Amino acid sequence: MTARRTVDTAADHAATTPAAPAPARVGYGELLRTPGAWTFLFPALVARLPYAMLSMGILLLVTQTHGSYGTAGTVTAVAAVAQALIGPQTGRLADRYGQAAVLVPTVLVHAVSVGVLIALALGHAPAWSLFLAAVPAGASVPQVGAMVRARWVARFTADGASETSAARVSTAFAFESVTDEFTFVVGPILASGIAALANPATALVAEAGLTLVGGLAFAAQRRTAPARIVPQPGTKRASALASPGVRLLAGSILGVGAVFGGMQVSVNAFADSVGQHDAGGTVYGIFAGGSMLAGVLYGVVAWRRPVQQRMLISYALLVLGCSVLWAMPNLVALTVAGLVCGLAIAPTLISGYTLVETLVADGAKTEAFTWLTGAIGLGLAVGSMAAGRLIDGHGPSTGFLVPVIGAGLGLVALFSLRHLLVAPGDVPADGSGAGSDSGSTGGSGAGSGSDSGSGSTERGGVGRLVGAAKG
Repeated sequence: MTARRTVDTAADHAATTPAAPAPARVGYGELLRTPGAWTFLFPALVARLPYAMLSMGILLLVTQTHGSYGTAGTVTAVAAVAQALIGPQTGRLADRYGQAAVLVPTVLVHAVSVGVLIALALGHAPAWSLFLAAVPAGASVPQVGAMVRARWVARFTADGASETSAARVSTAFAFESVTDEFTFVVGPILASGIAALANPATALVAEAGLTLVGGLAFAAQRRTAPARIVPQPGTKRASALASPGVRLLAGSILGVGAVFGGMQVSVNAFADSVGQHDAGGTVYGIFAGGSMLAGVLYGVVAWRRPVQQRMLISYALLVLGCSVLWAMPNLVALTVAGLVCGLAIAPTLISGYTLVETLVADGAKTEAFTWLTGAIGLGLAVGSMAAGRLIDGHGPSTGFLVPVIGAGLGLVALFSLRHLLVAPGDVPADGSGAGSDSGSTGGSGAGSGSDSGSGSTERGGVGRLVGAAKG
């Protein structure tokens, strides 16, 4: 009888307990119908398109004028290192003084710097002068992607936190990752195509022109820009990098950048070795196309699994995909392997941007985004330089060891220190602490660490406020 009453009580409790709400879902169509969105999205796309053109253009130009993949890879690396180190500082300034105040002088400096680099390369100047010229060219790359993400966050959180606003931010971040990947698809193909039809110098001129026109047009859209965050007198705002979780994400994303850098140099060298030099940009574009496809699919799914787990899974798949690139016997096989490898890129980056936004205050979000973008650039720098040296010394296939080693190290760091990826104030419902794998989804609120929690409420302060309201 006691057992019967227990069963009946459990049944009654199950009947009266509300089911876990389905994750909110916001489609791309609804996102793009946001008032004022296209006024900044189109010029932002023009300004972001040259991001991948710059590294490919430098690589093609210096290879042509100086005849060394090692030198070309090093010049590309210097530009990327400068971008990685200076980019977050421009993001910090944009948070403080406004996006337009930073962006306008940045794109002007970029156009002049790229012109100087072109002149030196065509004049067969010594390699050290190319390294010096690459510093301002890379440092002045505008951080438009981070600025767009900051605009989405400001737009959707202006009226307070809700399930819908959190879902909109989630979809916006996926859309931005797809846009980033689109630039990596089109950028190398465009640079390679212009170089083939005219010459590599013309490709870099086009890069500088697009950056200048797009950057100035984007800066002119002041109405959609986030408000400046002015610190109170006597207070000092901490850098986004003060967060251990931000440092971990930036370090792990270095591995993704190494994949980009190693692939760019190695694919071009492999195409050269089989007598199809102009195919390099297309093969690399297909690799980025796989990432773009995965990013589109990622954005339409209302995820239940915690974002930390999603990032670990996608990163592990990236390492697995990169592990076979060096063994590909021909260009067709390499293209297929690159496509498969690329499928893991966008989910990893979307998850990373999701998590980093949850770890910092509103006044440091643009800076936080630029640290991840800068980490990609720094990883690209190291990857392209290492791959160039390996290729010069041991042949084109050895360059593909760089992506798997870089991504492998990133995965080890991410897995070992994953407890740092819990947003401040997010405590698992069971009180097990931030280090528990069953913890928060990185911003989805207290008690949402299980797979049945709403995966769409994980975006920054939005998710934390929604979670707190539920608690």
